[in-house]
Amino acid sequence: MREPDPDQDVALSDLQIAVVRVLWLRGETSVADVAKVLADERGLKHTTVATLLTRLERRGVVAQRREGRQLMYRALVSESQVRRSMVGGLIGILFGGDSRELVAHLLRESEIEPGDIERLRKRLKKGQTP
Repeated sequence: MREPDPDQDVALSDLQIAVVRVLWLRGETSVADVAKVLADERGLKHTTVATLLTRLERRGVVAQRREGRQLMYRALVSESQVRRSMVGGLIGILFGGDSRELVAHLLRESEIEPGDIERLRKRLKKGQTP
């Protein structure tokens, strides 16, 4: 079994994030349980979920172990690690590596509620992430 690498860049598709999100919420769980959640949410079949989990395991994103006849999976990457990796990639590709350009874009394109900018300034002064 592969050990988690906290510095690993992890870019996931929307569907892969949905699968891993079930693991983040439930901890270790079976293919059948993940498939049940995603069948209800997205109409995915058990075989599709099993294939996604197998591919994620090969990439070191999840780990598997056998419990009787069932395969049990758990996430090896955290949600914050995936966010950091994917946002970093987005900044690099779309904003030339300049995170200030991303923030400027969000301010221009998003509806900012009164007080949002001031709350963000306070967090930045404290060194907290939003």
